[in-house]
Amino acid sequence: MGANHDHHHHAPPRDFGRAFAIGTVLNLAFVGVEGAAGIVTGSMALLADAGHNLSDVLGLLIAWGGAELAKRPPSKRFTYGLRSSSILAALANAILLLVAVGAIALEASQRFADPPPVPGATVMLVAGIGILVNTATALLFVSGRKGDVNVRGAFLHMAADAAVSAGVVIGGALILFTGALWIDPLASLLIVAVILWSTWGLLKESLTMALQAVPRNIDADAVADALLALPGVARLHDLHIWPMSTTEAALTAHLVMPEGHPGDAFLADLQHRLAHDFGIDHTTVQIELGNGAECRMHGRGCGDA
Repeated sequence: MGANHDHHHHAPPRDFGRAFAIGTVLNLAFVGVEGAAGIVTGSMALLADAGHNLSDVLGLLIAWGGAELAKRPPSKRFTYGLRSSSILAALANAILLLVAVGAIALEASQRFADPPPVPGATVMLVAGIGILVNTATALLFVSGRKGDVNVRGAFLHMAADAAVSAGVVIGGALILFTGALWIDPLASLLIVAVILWSTWGLLKESLTMALQAVPRNIDADAVADALLALPGVARLHDLHIWPMSTTEAALTAHLVMPEGHPGDAFLADLQHRLAHDFGIDHTTVQIELGNGAECRMHGRGCGDA
């Protein structure tokens, strides 16, 4: 019987602390400007957008907190550190986006009955600043959105905001030229549809990660085949692959090797190969001789393979 554990990292997760700090400051300043403009002009569109932008600041803070907690070193109690807090942050961000969407939809549908007069030019100017602020913030996270679902949550939040502001600008222009006040709530509803579309994927992915599903960039069958192809491995059981954070994965497996323990070099090579080929950072393997060791959790690869 042998067990070994490795802390090999194929690539350290990028640090987006500075991006979160800049984004938070930029957006808080804009919320102040937009809220004040909404009060002065009596524009509900601007006030609603300011409220939505405030929910974004909260979204950025949640994502930032998750990313920072994920960097905490392991302790006696949290033996993997607090890595999975980045998964919880992504999930919280998706839920927050859905709540914000619900609030905008409710506000917009109530406005259809009695649309208030809106000063188109002022609305366009303030929302135009919003496009710049939100786009600039989204660009801070663009490089990390593919590899880290938490950073993708922050990116989607800001990109959705830029779309909201663009919708408000277009609405303001149309109101200015046509005088049709119902355009304002209609623009809000179209924006809601856009945000819903982008949030659904984030919600689904962060939820499956929270439930410890195999990360979507790892093919569990390919991993099982690679393990079974190793010299001396007769069978494989209790194979588990799960996300430890939004950027790291772990694996445990029982390898049945009738000829005995192959030695540390075999384990080191196996760990290197899993990290290199599949991006699995933390590998724990149990070697068994195959004389009656049972498979308790009947997953993929139980019994003869």
